[in-house]
Amino acid sequence: MVTKSAGSAQPDGRHSALAGPSGDYVEDVVRRSGTSFYWAMRFLPPPKRRAMFAVYAFCREVDDIADEPGEIELKLDRLAEWRQEIDHLYAGEARMPVTTALLLPVAQFGLRRQDFLDVVDGMEMDAAQRIRIADVDQLHLYCDRVAAAVGRLSVRIFGVGDPAGDRLADALGQALQLTNILRDVKEDAERDRVYLPADLLRSHGIEAEDDAGEVLRHPGVASVCEHLSAVAVRRFAEARAVVAECERRQVRPAVVMMEVYRRTLCRLIARGWRRWAEPVSVSRTEKLWIAVRHGML
Repeated sequence: MVTKSAGSAQPDGRHSALAGPSGDYVEDVVRRSGTSFYWAMRFLPPPKRRAMFAVYAFCREVDDIADEPGEIELKLDRLAEWRQEIDHLYAGEARMPVTTALLLPVAQFGLRRQDFLDVVDGMEMDAAQRIRIADVDQLHLYCDRVAAAVGRLSVRIFGVGDPAGDRLADALGQALQLTNILRDVKEDAERDRVYLPADLLRSHGIEAEDDAGEVLRHPGVASVCEHLSAVAVRRFAEARAVVAECERRQVRPAVVMMEVYRRTLCRLIARGWRRWAEPVSVSRTEKLWIAVRHGML
């Protein structure tokens, strides 16, 4: 249980750490990121919106550690510092702007410590300069840590109860992350990162330990991407089924994110898995239209 510290919320909710500099800080992180997440969250009631901004800012900061250039040992040290900061957060003694902004949401919405730690674990998997995913099980673990764990935090803020909330987080988290992986195959390969699982690659005659560019040029990689896209399509369908069981008002932000990524996946499938030079995206205007349509209706 989180104890109150200076600047944290009083029982009537009028005084919140989110109302001060820490709240401004996390909202600025979200706005500057250019993510469609920002528009999805704008339609939430203020307490939930600020809580989601704080969760996103946490994810952004640990993700930046994993993605930036540098020695892996230094990255792991900085991620270890975030683990310590999560300990401080749950002791009610947050020391950073992001965790200060998280003090009230943790208490209000019962956010689970393990979900924050899972996100940090996922960033550790992403911290290496050269990345290979051993097998489908490791890919599922990776998706769980970097995406479904964020979903588990989010659904608690949305107010979706268990077990539906965790089911939604699991299905949608995997669908979103597989879409990210399929969208960014070329960009990741240029950084010597291959998230297509090695056991699946080998089943199509591809050695994952080869140069990442060679993996991409192998004719069998199209079948691997088709397999993973079919998994993503199925997981989107499972997420939609869970959404249908929920009160629509509670899951509007999830529906906005789902629609943006579902469109991206459909366009990737239509483009095919050999024309890597042709980027696929959803425009900012279209994202805003999706946010209005699915966030308000």
